[in-house]
Amino acid sequence: MSAPRGRIDKRKAILDAAFTVFARRGYEQACVQEIADEAGVAKPTVYNHLSDKENLFRRATEAVADAVKADSIAVVERLRDPGDLSAVLTDVAVGLLGIYSDTRATALRRLTGQVASCWVGEALADRFARLCLAGRLRQCDPAVASEQFLALLTGPWEARARSESTVDIQAVADAGVDTFLRAYGVQPR
Repeated sequence: MSAPRGRIDKRKAILDAAFTVFARRGYEQACVQEIADEAGVAKPTVYNHLSDKENLFRRATEAVADAVKADSIAVVERLRDPGDLSAVLTDVAVGLLGIYSDTRATALRRLTGQVASCWVGEALADRFARLCLAGRLRQCDPAVASEQFLALLTGPWEARARSESTVDIQAVADAGVDTFLRAYGVQPR
Protein backbone atom coordinates (compact mmCIF):
# COMPACT_ATOMS: atom_id res chain seq x y z
CA MET A 1 0.00 0.00 0.00
CA SER A 2 1.46 3.38 -0.98
CA ALA A 3 1.55 6.43 1.24
CA PRO A 4 -1.28 8.93 0.81
CA ARG A 5 -0.41 11.89 -1.42
CA GLY A 6 -0.65 14.38 1.44
CA ARG A 7 1.90 12.46 3.49
CA ILE A 8 4.34 12.40 0.55
CA ASP A 9 3.88 16.13 -0.06
CA LYS A 10 4.37 16.88 3.64
CA ARG A 11 7.56 14.78 3.74
CA LYS A 12 8.90 16.63 0.68
CA ALA A 13 8.05 19.99 2.28
CA ILE A 14 9.91 18.93 5.42
CA LEU A 15 12.97 17.79 3.45
CA ASP A 16 13.00 20.99 1.40
CA ALA A 17 12.67 23.09 4.53
CA ALA A 18 15.36 21.08 6.29
CA PHE A 19 17.84 21.64 3.48
CA THR A 20 17.03 25.35 3.44
CA VAL A 21 17.61 25.65 7.18
CA PHE A 22 20.77 23.50 7.17
CA ALA A 23 22.14 25.55 4.26
CA ARG A 24 21.38 28.80 6.04
CA ARG A 25 22.53 27.86 9.56
CA GLY A 26 24.71 24.76 9.27
CA TYR A 27 24.03 21.43 10.95
CA GLU A 28 25.01 22.44 14.48
CA GLN A 29 23.00 25.68 14.57
CA ALA A 30 19.88 24.33 12.84
CA CYS A 31 17.04 23.20 15.06
CA VAL A 32 14.06 20.99 14.35
CA GLN A 33 11.60 23.69 15.45
CA GLU A 34 13.00 26.09 12.84
CA ILE A 35 12.69 23.34 10.20
CA ALA A 36 9.09 22.69 11.24
CA ASP A 37 8.31 26.41 11.04
CA GLU A 38 9.93 26.63 7.58
CA ALA A 39 7.90 23.62 6.40
CA GLY A 40 4.68 24.92 7.91
CA VAL A 41 4.16 21.85 10.09
CA ALA A 42 4.24 21.06 13.79
CA LYS A 43 7.51 19.89 15.32
CA PRO A 44 6.08 16.42 16.16
CA THR A 45 5.20 16.01 12.46
CA VAL A 46 8.87 16.39 11.58
CA TYR A 47 9.77 13.66 14.06
CA ASN A 48 6.94 11.42 12.79
CA HIS A 49 8.34 11.62 9.27
CA LEU A 50 12.08 11.58 9.90
CA SER A 51 12.73 10.49 13.52
CA ASP A 52 15.67 12.78 14.42
CA LYS A 53 17.88 15.65 13.30
CA GLU A 54 20.64 13.38 11.99
CA ASN A 55 18.23 11.42 9.79
CA LEU A 56 16.62 14.66 8.66
CA PHE A 57 20.02 16.04 7.61
CA ARG A 58 20.98 12.84 5.80
CA ARG A 59 17.68 12.57 3.92
CA ALA A 60 17.56 16.27 3.03
CA THR A 61 21.11 16.31 1.64
CA GLU A 62 20.51 13.03 -0.22
CA ALA A 63 17.41 14.48 -1.87
CA VAL A 64 19.29 17.56 -3.05
CA ALA A 65 22.30 15.48 -4.14
CA ASP A 66 19.97 13.24 -6.17
CA ALA A 67 18.38 16.29 -7.84
CA VAL A 68 21.76 17.88 -8.63
CA LYS A 69 23.06 14.59 -9.97
CA ALA A 70 19.99 14.17 -12.20
CA ASP A 71 20.43 17.71 -13.54
CA SER A 72 24.13 17.04 -14.19
CA ILE A 73 23.49 13.76 -15.98
CA ALA A 74 20.89 15.44 -18.18
CA VAL A 75 23.55 17.99 -19.20
CA VAL A 76 26.13 15.26 -19.90
CA GLU A 77 23.62 13.42 -22.09
CA ARG A 78 24.06 16.23 -24.63
CA LEU A 79 27.28 14.37 -25.53
CA ARG A 80 25.29 11.35 -26.69
CA ASP A 81 25.51 12.30 -30.36
CA PRO A 82 27.54 15.50 -30.68
CA GLY A 83 27.85 17.09 -34.07
CA ASP A 84 30.45 19.78 -33.43
CA LEU A 85 32.33 18.23 -30.50
CA SER A 86 33.90 21.50 -29.38
CA ALA A 87 30.55 23.32 -29.37
CA VAL A 88 28.75 20.52 -27.53
CA LEU A 89 31.56 20.16 -24.97
CA THR A 90 31.38 23.90 -24.38
CA ASP A 91 27.60 23.67 -23.96
CA VAL A 92 28.09 20.81 -21.48
CA ALA A 93 30.79 22.76 -19.63
CA VAL A 94 28.56 25.83 -19.31
CA GLY A 95 25.67 23.64 -18.14
CA LEU A 96 27.78 21.84 -15.55
CA LEU A 97 29.28 25.09 -14.26
CA GLY A 98 25.78 26.54 -14.01
CA ILE A 99 24.72 23.60 -11.86
CA TYR A 100 27.99 23.66 -9.89
CA SER A 101 27.54 27.34 -9.06
CA ASP A 102 23.83 27.04 -8.22
CA THR A 103 22.93 27.82 -4.60
CA ARG A 104 21.73 24.23 -3.98
CA ALA A 105 25.00 22.71 -5.17
CA THR A 106 27.08 25.29 -3.33
CA ALA A 107 25.21 24.61 -0.09
CA LEU A 108 25.48 20.86 -0.64
CA ARG A 109 29.27 21.09 -1.09
CA ARG A 110 29.55 23.23 2.05
CA LEU A 111 27.37 20.87 4.11
CA THR A 112 28.67 17.51 2.87
CA GLY A 113 31.95 18.10 1.09
CA GLN A 114 30.62 16.45 -2.07
CA VAL A 115 32.11 17.81 -5.27
CA ALA A 116 30.97 17.82 -8.89
CA SER A 117 32.84 14.63 -9.75
CA CYS A 118 30.63 12.76 -7.27
CA TRP A 119 27.56 13.87 -9.19
CA VAL A 120 28.64 13.47 -12.77
CA GLY A 121 32.02 11.73 -13.14
CA GLU A 122 30.69 8.29 -14.02
CA ALA A 123 28.22 9.55 -16.62
CA LEU A 124 30.85 11.79 -18.18
CA ALA A 125 33.35 8.91 -18.30
CA ASP A 126 30.74 6.81 -20.11
CA ARG A 127 30.21 9.55 -22.73
CA PHE A 128 33.97 9.97 -23.17
CA ALA A 129 34.43 6.21 -23.59
CA ARG A 130 31.84 6.23 -26.37
CA LEU A 131 33.52 9.22 -28.01
CA CYS A 132 36.87 7.38 -27.88
CA LEU A 133 35.31 4.31 -29.52
CA ALA A 134 33.79 6.51 -32.20
CA GLY A 135 37.19 8.10 -32.92
CA ARG A 136 36.05 11.54 -31.71
CA LEU A 137 38.55 11.57 -28.81
CA ARG A 138 41.97 9.93 -28.70
CA GLN A 139 42.20 6.60 -26.90
CA CYS A 140 42.46 7.22 -23.17
CA ASP A 141 41.19 6.16 -19.80
CA PRO A 142 37.73 7.77 -19.84
CA ALA A 143 37.59 8.02 -16.05
CA VAL A 144 40.82 10.03 -16.03
CA ALA A 145 39.59 12.18 -18.93
CA SER A 146 36.36 12.85 -17.00
CA GLU A 147 38.27 13.77 -13.86
CA GLN A 148 40.54 16.11 -15.78
CA PHE A 149 37.68 17.74 -17.69
CA LEU A 150 35.89 18.50 -14.43
CA ALA A 151 39.11 19.79 -12.86
CA LEU A 152 39.60 22.14 -15.82
CA LEU A 153 36.17 23.58 -15.09
CA THR A 154 35.82 23.54 -11.33
CA GLY A 155 39.39 24.50 -10.42
CA PRO A 156 39.35 27.86 -12.21
CA TRP A 157 35.73 28.49 -11.20
CA GLU A 158 36.53 27.98 -7.51
CA ALA A 159 39.71 30.07 -7.69
CA ARG A 160 37.89 32.95 -9.37
CA ALA A 161 34.83 32.66 -7.13
CA ARG A 162 37.06 33.27 -4.10
CA SER A 163 38.45 36.51 -5.52
CA GLU A 164 35.70 37.88 -7.81
CA SER A 165 32.09 38.75 -7.11
CA THR A 166 30.92 37.09 -10.35
CA VAL A 167 32.61 34.47 -12.46
CA ASP A 168 32.37 34.44 -16.24
CA ILE A 169 31.17 30.86 -16.67
CA GLN A 170 31.48 31.07 -20.46
CA ALA A 171 35.16 32.09 -20.24
CA VAL A 172 35.94 29.25 -17.81
CA ALA A 173 34.08 26.77 -20.05
CA ASP A 174 35.82 27.98 -23.23
CA ALA A 175 39.28 27.73 -21.66
CA GLY A 176 38.56 24.32 -20.12
CA VAL A 177 37.23 22.85 -23.36
CA ASP A 178 40.13 24.27 -25.37
CA THR A 179 42.66 22.71 -22.99
CA PHE A 180 40.74 19.42 -22.84
CA LEU A 181 40.56 19.10 -26.63
CA ARG A 182 44.26 19.91 -26.97
CA ALA A 183 44.96 16.96 -24.69
CA TYR A 184 42.25 14.52 -25.79
CA GLY A 185 41.04 15.71 -29.17
CA VAL A 186 41.80 13.75 -32.31
CA GLN A 187 44.31 15.63 -34.42
CA PRO A 188 43.39 16.02 -38.11
CA ARG A 189 45.60 14.00 -40.42
